[in-house]
Amino acid sequence: MKKRLLILGGTGDAAELAVRASQIADIEVVSSLAGRTQQPFTPKTGTVRIGGFGGAAGLAAFLLVSGALGDDRPIDFLIDATHPFAAQISANAAVAAAECNVPFLMLVRPAWERVEGDRWIDVASHSEAARALLGLSQRVFLTIGRQELAAFAGLDAIWFLMRAIDPPALNSPIPNGKLLLARGPFSLEEERQLLLEYQIDTIVSKNSGGGATYAKIVAARELGIPVVMVQRPPIPDVEQVADVAGAIAWLVKQL
Repeated sequence: MKKRLLILGGTGDAAELAVRASQIADIEVVSSLAGRTQQPFTPKTGTVRIGGFGGAAGLAAFLLVSGALGDDRPIDFLIDATHPFAAQISANAAVAAAECNVPFLMLVRPAWERVEGDRWIDVASHSEAARALLGLSQRVFLTIGRQELAAFAGLDAIWFLMRAIDPPALNSPIPNGKLLLARGPFSLEEERQLLLEYQIDTIVSKNSGGGATYAKIVAARELGIPVVMVQRPPIPDVEQVADVAGAIAWLVKQL
């Protein structure tokens, strides 16, 4: 009988991992998506479930008896390939895997690193990012997703260009400005033109890593625009790899 792999996903890396893991003869892939975006990166193979588990305890129960899949077989391996800022999901996964003694891996894409010419202002949170803009900026490109817009809603003296995959929830506070709905990857030319067209003087970005949205960082460097960079939250102290190839190698070793 095949071993069952649960991938906590929603990212492009997770979708790629699901496809590659499904090509291993002894592996059955189950992908779980949190359901926070209307059009997530949905794997093209394996079983897909959408929604939360109910915290670490709910995930532990699923690992032991994945009854939602129509049987009572457990999960044999767990890989967390969620977004680097999905801190609570990762923490729950680490606790549940340890409790159930399920081999657990985190696929963590490397963070972006400052290079010559970058004008980064490192902050630890979105509220700190909002404070950093005071007295610094007049026209800000806000590229942090829809769920954190409220932290900037009180900055009435600043105009914001906000880019997100999905629109914010109804009646949620958002800053003054314009909302763009789009999903990366974005080219350097597109990002450069956007910054120039809207006369952006500051960017606010999460340090998500990866290539899909890095072009805005390059464009900011070329144009001398400062970037308020929200650093990643702490992650569990567990085994980690930096890419899909590393995750596949780990998985093969478990068999």
